[in-house]
Amino acid sequence: MSLHPTIAKVTDRIRARSADSRGRYLERLRQAVSDGPVRAHLSCGNQAHAYAAMGPDKATLAAGRVANLGIVTAYNDMLSAHQPFERYPDLIRAAAARAGVTVQVAGGVPAMCDGVTQGQPGMELSLFSRDVIALAAGVALSHNCFDAALYLGVCDKIVPGLVMAAATFGHIPAVFVPAGPMTSGIPNDEKSRVRNAFAEGKASREELMAAEMASYHGPGTCTFYGTANTNQMLMEVMGLHLPGASFVNPGTPLRDALTAEAVKRAAEITAVGNDFRPVGEILDERAYVNGIVGLMATGGSTNLVLHLPAMARASGVLLDLQDFADLSEAVPLMAKVYPNGLADVNHFHAAGGLQFLIGQLLDAGLLHPDARTVAGDGLAAYRQEPVLDAGRLTWRDGPRQSLNDRIVRPALDPFAPQGGLKQLTGNLGRGVIKVSAVAPDRQVIEAPARVFHSQEAVKAAFKAGEFTSDTVVVVRFQGPKANGMPELHALTPTLTVLQDRGLKVALVTDGRMSGASGKVPAAIHVTPEAASGGPLARLRDGDIIRLDAVTGTLTALVPDFERRAPVVADLSSNEHGIGRELFAAFRRHAGPADTGGALVL
Repeated sequence: MSLHPTIAKVTDRIRARSADSRGRYLERLRQAVSDGPVRAHLSCGNQAHAYAAMGPDKATLAAGRVANLGIVTAYNDMLSAHQPFERYPDLIRAAAARAGVTVQVAGGVPAMCDGVTQGQPGMELSLFSRDVIALAAGVALSHNCFDAALYLGVCDKIVPGLVMAAATFGHIPAVFVPAGPMTSGIPNDEKSRVRNAFAEGKASREELMAAEMASYHGPGTCTFYGTANTNQMLMEVMGLHLPGASFVNPGTPLRDALTAEAVKRAAEITAVGNDFRPVGEILDERAYVNGIVGLMATGGSTNLVLHLPAMARASGVLLDLQDFADLSEAVPLMAKVYPNGLADVNHFHAAGGLQFLIGQLLDAGLLHPDARTVAGDGLAAYRQEPVLDAGRLTWRDGPRQSLNDRIVRPALDPFAPQGGLKQLTGNLGRGVIKVSAVAPDRQVIEAPARVFHSQEAVKAAFKAGEFTSDTVVVVRFQGPKANGMPELHALTPTLTVLQDRGLKVALVTDGRMSGASGKVPAAIHVTPEAASGGPLARLRDGDIIRLDAVTGTLTALVPDFERRAPVVADLSSNEHGIGRELFAAFRRHAGPADTGGALVL
């Protein structure tokens, strides 16, 4: 199948836009590669320090004749998704020994749980934790002892931060090693029902806690299709996972076999192996376009519209919101996974999952089939699924037909002809909206604004019974410079209740919403942000706002709007407590949301 003309056009546009930055990046990569295996440049004293604790591997490391792999791990047991990584170093060491190579834990990176910090001050550190993760991984790899890196990470900011680091160290190969989703708990719609009932005072805290604990119940990634699982889809579609690795449950023989195979493959693609594949060559414009196509086809998290530009910049590739918008118009919505449907990622995987979806997208000309991956040249291998045959890992052809067309459908018979995200532009700035879960009759909202400077103020107004008519809830001063751009997912039950009461309601914000949100129309990531004097800072209560996801516009219908002076907010309450004082430099120097909201790139 020939490449779809829109995919080709957008790719060519990105390639042209990125010519200078990508050229400089590749020149640095080639220079680093030409310098040869990294440990050859370390002094004897340098190496003695690096190998001192390596026991029987010390002599092998000192000889420098076999590959040495570095593990960068986001393990902690605060995150259910990352708790399985506790045993990975031992699994990896055993696999490395069988592959005839050495391995060291190069370092750890922080990994915070947005589920714990939702609606709390700690959420104001969440976005910036991505940059901290990139920095911490850079420190881990700065010892210059490694011929390839194994990245252990799953959740919201962790994978984007690790990709930023991997691209920065693009002269060495990288394999991302997932942990998999937890087994299914209570249905996500039942959890949502109890949350909404609690917001209305119709369910007790004990009932709410019981529902939450039955949903988030064991090791592994949360099973809804939020940012964490969208990350896993991206790593597979972009060729950084082994084929079929994303959604295999933790603690299973197949999961362990895939982890061991990732080590073997990492050894093979080093400069001392037989198939050298520096990750900087994999992370080109084709990889990022393939990632965006996967995002649209699955109705993935809006957070990746923020993260992908930051990830791409690390490898010299410049993405723009228009790229997302144009690809969304060309790519059909093929999956319905909660919050866009009732299924969870385990159901999606069982119904054919990524192997069916990737095959369909390839057949429709919607993916670059020739993209380089850690598994080889081209995406054809990603149509295959891993299985154990008499205890031996092998791959077989994935499903060619959906096993449940209520969850995943063919590209020629999708749930919707376009992807799940739209760009919004107008006199309120530039932002995005996730429409894959928004009912068609809710995709155009025109109503008076209620303007707030915090999500707590919105919830207080709701409890006071102040929302009695159609409303556009504006929550401003939530961007990177204002308070670190926290997710406003804690507003989802409140806004959902108002919508369920029959009101037309929408959210407009320069902040973020969780990847688990979506049924209420939300214009998010609006830039320029209010703290930079952006248009949201000129809004007043009662201004009529039109959010039109059909035409892609976000407009204040106010005659004197352009002449108004922007409001300047008192942001002093965002500066202290729960570590916020440590991130003042991040707030001062963060980039705008439409380029990734990053400090380090």
